[in-house]
Amino acid sequence: MRRLITLVTLLFISLGFSQSNEIDSLALQLAFQNQDSLKVDVSLKLIKSLYDSNDYERAIKYIIESEKLSNSINHKKGIAEITYYKALIYAEKNDYINAISGYEKSKRLFNKLNDTISIAKVNNSIGLIEIKRGNFNKGLQYSLNAIRELEKRHLKTDLNLAYNNLAQAYSSINQKDKAIEYYLKTLEVQEQLNDESAIFKTNTILAGLYSERKEHRKAIEIYETLIENTNPKNDSILGHLYPKLGGEYLEFNDFEKASNYLNEGYDINVLKTNKTDLLITLNNLANLNISQNKLTLAEEQLLKAGEIAKNSNNKPELLKQYKLLKALDSLRQRFEKAYAWQRAYYELKEEIQQEKAALNTKINESFDVLEFDTVNIASTNQHTTTPINTSSTLQNAKLKQLNMGLYFTVGLLIVISTFFVVFLLKRNNTIKYTKKLEEKNIKIELQNEAFSKQTKHLENVNNVKDKLFSIVSHDLKDSLSSINGFIDLLKDGSLSREEFDTLIPELSENANNASLLLFNLLNWSKSQMQSLEPKPSLFDIQEVFESKVSLIEQRMQNKGITLIDRSLRDFAYADRSMFEIIIQNLLANALKFCKKDDSITISNHISNGCCIISVADSGIGISKQNLDKLFKEDSFSTLGTDNEKGTGLGLSICKELVELNHGKIWVESTQGIGSTFYVQLPKSNPDIS
Repeated sequence: MRRLITLVTLLFISLGFSQSNEIDSLALQLAFQNQDSLKVDVSLKLIKSLYDSNDYERAIKYIIESEKLSNSINHKKGIAEITYYKALIYAEKNDYINAISGYEKSKRLFNKLNDTISIAKVNNSIGLIEIKRGNFNKGLQYSLNAIRELEKRHLKTDLNLAYNNLAQAYSSINQKDKAIEYYLKTLEVQEQLNDESAIFKTNTILAGLYSERKEHRKAIEIYETLIENTNPKNDSILGHLYPKLGGEYLEFNDFEKASNYLNEGYDINVLKTNKTDLLITLNNLANLNISQNKLTLAEEQLLKAGEIAKNSNNKPELLKQYKLLKALDSLRQRFEKAYAWQRAYYELKEEIQQEKAALNTKINESFDVLEFDTVNIASTNQHTTTPINTSSTLQNAKLKQLNMGLYFTVGLLIVISTFFVVFLLKRNNTIKYTKKLEEKNIKIELQNEAFSKQTKHLENVNNVKDKLFSIVSHDLKDSLSSINGFIDLLKDGSLSREEFDTLIPELSENANNASLLLFNLLNWSKSQMQSLEPKPSLFDIQEVFESKVSLIEQRMQNKGITLIDRSLRDFAYADRSMFEIIIQNLLANALKFCKKDDSITISNHISNGCCIISVADSGIGISKQNLDKLFKEDSFSTLGTDNEKGTGLGLSICKELVELNHGKIWVESTQGIGSTFYVQLPKSNPDIS
């Protein structure tokens, strides 16, 4: 793909040079032409080249001269095409009145010449300008008329424009099926033209339309293909695609993939000046965290999202934020606030719908008014020219009849008005009563929803309790039983000094296992019950390494493991106690899976403004099958090289704590060679951008 992008870039550069050479060649050729139709034809080629290269000022100069020559020699084809190009340039300058006038004039000229292709091109251009103005029905009619002829002649460039016009128009009037149909046709033509940037844009629009139609699998397929074909260093594109793809995975409750894409998107978009993609990322992250009951983090993200949405007047994303805030406050049983968000949601939704309705009623407005005024003017003229040959008596009689009719009409209006006022009063009372009922129903609905969520949360907590008891009854019981047995032997005096010295390392190992097990269980249960709140600060990474390595030095010596310390004095911004838990677990894991004469290497460095910490070992490594099981919520554990046991909770705790501190954790491992665990943490407060 990188080669393709390079080739496309070179192609554009070469096209620019070739186009410039072509313009110079045509200008030179034109200078030596006689004042005849051949000169007009050469001038038209030059005008087309200048238009294609967006050099409208020079194009206008040649249009003026060519128009004079065409009129003087009565070159009808030339006059028609010059008029068309002049209208095109007016359209590019947003001078729609002159553009429409020019298109209509050129169309009449092409009609006289029976030039069906040129008529189709004019219709296509009129369709485009009407769609841009919001006159979608009129634009659709012109573009559909153009397509029939363009398809017959296989004019790909013009078809690309026509299909795209139709797709935009159908999308604007909410006909999603038709919009998708024409975007697919547009994509097919763009692929034939090998227009990379247009293909990307059309695919992105298609993915969005599929998402609106709840066809999330199709949207995911498009987004993933676009990401796969994008340069990994192109943050502008990836920052746009990652949040959307993460949002699609949320629709399937695939929280792991959603989290990966959304966190990647956040890291990119938090640094960008354009905050639209950051807004989408924050709303989707909040949705993810609400689904995982991380309500404090979700609320922070929603408050940031709301601020950006209001500043940028992004009503669709603000609407989404209101809906998520309603869900969040319902879960926290803050029903009054939830109801306020619900009301704000419906008010904004109604406002958006009214704006769409107003846009649809605007269709063909300007031209319909002109036609109506013309009819009225004609009818008015007709009436004023009709002679009046009546006598004064007839006029008086008619006047009396008119007066009687007027009195009757006024009386009828008074009666109707009275009934109408009574009807309105009753209707207002009914509306107020209905609104109160709706408010009560919404509150009850919100309460039921919150109770349902709370029940689910209690079930999860109960599952946590069961898992805790299960682990305590097995692993912790084994370690404590071994220690108790040793103490009983000491009490009975059954141990000799030699036996005592022999059993001391085993006792120490069991005590360490029990300590680490309790340590992990307590932290894991706290994280599952949503009571872990990070308290970030700046701290020295090397200090943490030194304190945690000292705890396992004796065990490393007993096992014959070498420590290679490549750590540097550097600072990270995170909760220090949580970071200590992470390092302790990673060092314990490395020691567990090392054999005699293996080594453990600790190091840290800076990358892209973040701290990267690594704990590597030259132990037995991890199989590909087991790699996929790491960092999951379900416990997973294997025996160490000396048959050491574990709960399988250590890495899931590490992942939870790292993410709470706006970081990432991952592993690289080769079976039989060793494993390296990486932790990325911010060097400063990520909330201050």
